[in-house]
Amino acid sequence: MRQTPSLHRRRIAAATLLLPWFAGCASPAAGWQASPEAIAALAPTGRLRASINLGNPVLARREASGELAGVSIDLARELGRRLGVPVDLMAVDSAGRSVEVVRGANADIGFFAIDPLRGEGVAFTAAYVVIEGAYMVRADSPLQANAEVDRPGRTVAVGKGSAYDLYLSREIKQATLVRIPTSPKVVDEFMAQKLDVAAGVRQQLEADAKRTPGVRLLPGRFMVIEQAMGVPAGRPPLAQQSLRRFVEEMKASGFVARSLQRHGIEGAAVAPAA
Repeated sequence: MRQTPSLHRRRIAAATLLLPWFAGCASPAAGWQASPEAIAALAPTGRLRASINLGNPVLARREASGELAGVSIDLARELGRRLGVPVDLMAVDSAGRSVEVVRGANADIGFFAIDPLRGEGVAFTAAYVVIEGAYMVRADSPLQANAEVDRPGRTVAVGKGSAYDLYLSREIKQATLVRIPTSPKVVDEFMAQKLDVAAGVRQQLEADAKRTPGVRLLPGRFMVIEQAMGVPAGRPPLAQQSLRRFVEEMKASGFVARSLQRHGIEGAAVAPAA
C-alpha cells in the first residue's frame, strides 16, 4: 500500500521518538561502561573496595586455598572491570559487620539482604538473588511446621545482625531469640546451648545437618531473602543509579545465573528484573 507523505512523516517522527527507548533496551547486550563521573562516584579512591560477607555461603566462601569465591566476588570483580579500577576484597564474618563497613564508607560496595533497618546508611539496588530462610530442630523435636516455632518458652538461635535476625525481631512475638555472633556458628551454639530451633540460610543449615547427627530441617521456608548490592548512602546519587544499572544487566545477561551454577549453588534463584 502506498503511503501518503503525511503518513510517512508521522511514522518517521514516531520512530525517532522511540530511538532512545531502543537504545536503552540494547544497552545490556552492548555492555554497560561507566562514565568518568560514575567511576568517581563508585570508586573515589581509584580502587573498588568491596565488603564480602562470609557469613552467607550462598554468596561467598573462602576456599581451602584461602581464595575467596562466590557470586559476590564475581560481581565485585566484574564491576571493577567495567570501572577500569583494581578491586580490593574486604572479607568480614557477618552481615552486621558488612553493613557497618559500608555505612562508615570504609568500603565502596557491599552485598546485603534488603531490610528497612539496613536502609539507614546504605543505598540498595534491586535484588540480584533470592534465597530461603529455614528452621532446623533436633530429630526428636515435637515441632513439625514453621508456624509452631513462635510459642512461649521456645528459644531460637539466629546470627546476630543477619537478615533472619532483623526479620524475626519483627515477627517473633512469643519465642525468645538467642543471638549468636556469626551465622556459621548458629548450629554449633544451637546444639551446645540445647536451644529449640536454629534459623538461617537453607543451604547453610543443610550443610550443617550433614556434619551434625540428630537434626532435621522443618519443611518449607519462613522467609524469602532478597540479596542486593549497596553503596554508602552519602555517595552521589549517580553511584546508586550506576550500580542499579549494573545489577540489572548482570541479571539480564545471564551473568548471575552462570555464577550460581559455576559455584554449585542450589536453592537460590536469580531475582526478577526490577
